[in-house]
Amino acid sequence: MAVSFYRSVRSQAKTVVLSSGLGGHAQYWQAQITHLQQQFHVLTYDQTGVLPESEILPDGYNLPMMADELRQILEEQKITQCHFIGHALGGFIGLELARQVPQLVEKLVVVNAWDRLDAHTNRCFATRLTLLRQAGVAAYVQAQALFLYPPTWISTHDLQLCQQEQQAIAHFAPLENVEKRLAALRQYQPEQTAREVSHPVLVIANQDDFLAPWQRGLALSRLIPHADFELYPTGGHASSVTQADWFNSCVLQYLCS
Repeated sequence: MAVSFYRSVRSQAKTVVLSSGLGGHAQYWQAQITHLQQQFHVLTYDQTGVLPESEILPDGYNLPMMADELRQILEEQKITQCHFIGHALGGFIGLELARQVPQLVEKLVVVNAWDRLDAHTNRCFATRLTLLRQAGVAAYVQAQALFLYPPTWISTHDLQLCQQEQQAIAHFAPLENVEKRLAALRQYQPEQTAREVSHPVLVIANQDDFLAPWQRGLALSRLIPHADFELYPTGGHASSVTQADWFNSCVLQYLCS
């Protein structure tokens, strides 16, 4: 598991942990690192099982296990408290970490997540799984942009996406791991965990998120005792990429308040 620690110029700065969604790769957060370093040390990590050389994940792999893996990373890095930003699955890792070890987390930002798996989202996952099994890795990777990004953003970033897709295909994780991680996400039920988290939480949603309806993010925020909700009109499922300036300002203002 690759871990990267980016130090702030402020030596006494707090640490922000960034946790990616289903893909699980640290590189998802490239547009955030420099901006967050103005105020914080930043830790990113590749989640277990997402690299080509990864060992096969155990049967019954689940979200609490993912949170425990992150806990071990923070322990190894001697981080005793942090802020946390997580995208979709990564947000659930943060909620689980806050539930398991409350003193380890100060504030959380959860991006385009849900209170329960919406039927639409479940259909999207089922479609991606069918693509992987029947059409192969290239089809799975190439379809990903349709679920993550707004059409206009895809239109203006097609070359960039093609290059990223070639890299993703060449460095794809073991298929069994992709299936087990997707199964863990589909089986996860955030409702109870959300009710048990007493930390300040900012839930971010985007109106044009094709994968996860924004109403599910609103519902999640209403389950968390001390949550704020931020709805942005555009950005798709990956607004930290497509609307990076807005996203960075939003989370920095929240974490510093």
